[in-house]
Amino acid sequence: MKIGAPKETYEGEARVAMTPASAKDLQKLGHECLIEAGAGQKAGFTDDAYRAAGVTVVGDAAALYAQADIVAKVRQPSDAEVPLLRQGQTLISFFYPGQNADLLAAANAQGTTVIAMDMVPRISRAQKMDALSSMANIAGYRAVIEAGNNFGRFFTGQVTAAGKVPPAKVLVIGAGVAGLAAIGTATSLGAITYAFDVRAEVAEQVESMGAQFVFLDFEEKQDGSSTGGYAAVSSPEFAAAQLAKFREIAPDMDIVITTALIPGRDAPELWTADMVAAMKPGSVIIDLAAERGGNCKLTVKDEKIVTDNGVTIVGYTDFPSLMATQASLLYSTNVRHMVADLTPAKDGVVAHNMDDDVIRGATASHAGEVTFPPPKPKIAAIAAAPKREQPKALTAEEKRAAEITSFKAQTKSQVTLLVAGGVLLALVGAYAPASFMSHFIVFVLACFIGFQVIWGVAHSLHTPLMAITNAISGIVILGALLQIGADSWLVVLLSFIGVLIASINIVGGFLVTRRMLAMFQKS
Repeated sequence: MKIGAPKETYEGEARVAMTPASAKDLQKLGHECLIEAGAGQKAGFTDDAYRAAGVTVVGDAAALYAQADIVAKVRQPSDAEVPLLRQGQTLISFFYPGQNADLLAAANAQGTTVIAMDMVPRISRAQKMDALSSMANIAGYRAVIEAGNNFGRFFTGQVTAAGKVPPAKVLVIGAGVAGLAAIGTATSLGAITYAFDVRAEVAEQVESMGAQFVFLDFEEKQDGSSTGGYAAVSSPEFAAAQLAKFREIAPDMDIVITTALIPGRDAPELWTADMVAAMKPGSVIIDLAAERGGNCKLTVKDEKIVTDNGVTIVGYTDFPSLMATQASLLYSTNVRHMVADLTPAKDGVVAHNMDDDVIRGATASHAGEVTFPPPKPKIAAIAAAPKREQPKALTAEEKRAAEITSFKAQTKSQVTLLVAGGVLLALVGAYAPASFMSHFIVFVLACFIGFQVIWGVAHSLHTPLMAITNAISGIVILGALLQIGADSWLVVLLSFIGVLIASINIVGGFLVTRRMLAMFQKS
């Protein structure tokens, strides 16, 4: 079949749904690729680059729609493009069918199968097609770059001959895909980064990236997780505590990046006008939820404004398009994986399997019927693991009692092992020759002492696998030390070599572990 990518008609959209690289992969699936002339120009892909990849360059959109069996787009079709759709054609694009019911009905009336990339179910097998996450990742990264463009100081702290420069303080609200990308970027630029999310279980993720998680002093048990990897709507009490915390920290923040948005819903208001008024002049707010009203009360969609107190608020809705080359590469890969699922035989023939969770979930219309909303996938969606109950704090007496109980249990186990070992040695000694017993006892002592000494080292100093190898090396060292005073020069030489090699292994293991741990330490 023929797959075509037209030029995007949405104002300011620079992305393209097919790149020369993805076209080569589509051709391996047995498809012929078409591109409208100039479609990839804004993303940095020339018509000649497409021709070199074996793609046919078509003069205009009408000709492309007339030839293509599958049309791949970024944005949903405009009113002018809907009449170009035809019976039996497949459209793959962001569509948002829940918000564009009339557009969906019009496309269905044309007999077109609509696959909405924004409706790909969030299950493990579909991650390679998750275009929302791909674009959110870019938006989070670009938000920090845009903040730096509007922020008048360094992100990282510096001590120079001209004076000391304090690091910027960045607050990221929402630790989803976009939020984590923003956290990683801000941290790598040297900013002191704070993050908040209603899902307390993401605190470890945030802290592992070098940021500080903002906890609320809120007694009510709050589980902000929802299905599909999104945050659930908070209770009014929790929302009030959340806003109170934001008011408390607002004067200290230099940059605020808000990412709280659930597809198909209006953005919750998290940064109020009084919080903006409390911020320092020169501060920056990047509102990634501007398309659905914004998380900041003063956000203006698709505009950048400066408040009376000197705070810059950026409400752009095209952050992925501002990095059109990277965004096109990722999105075209998502589309290519979707086409691969639609072409399981790799013979260029589409097999639209409505029993497949991914294809069914993304299909908004098919065979003359509107199939949105889809049923729940048979495979559970990606969601946060249930929060583990925190252990109850013990009193000093309870801790002492627990320690005594543990000590008694360890003592009992050790005594049992010693008795069993003694009985085993006695049985062996009753039948084995004296020369064998002397060597056997040395071997047993080396194993026992070497294992206990090395294995007892905390795993924070070396990995469990390295603990095992070090334990073996400890056995070798102790065994060799017991033989190093032998009469035979050959035994002494071999013992010396054994001690040397085992020592190198142990010392080298700790040095490697030290370097590994240093990689995760924040400088």
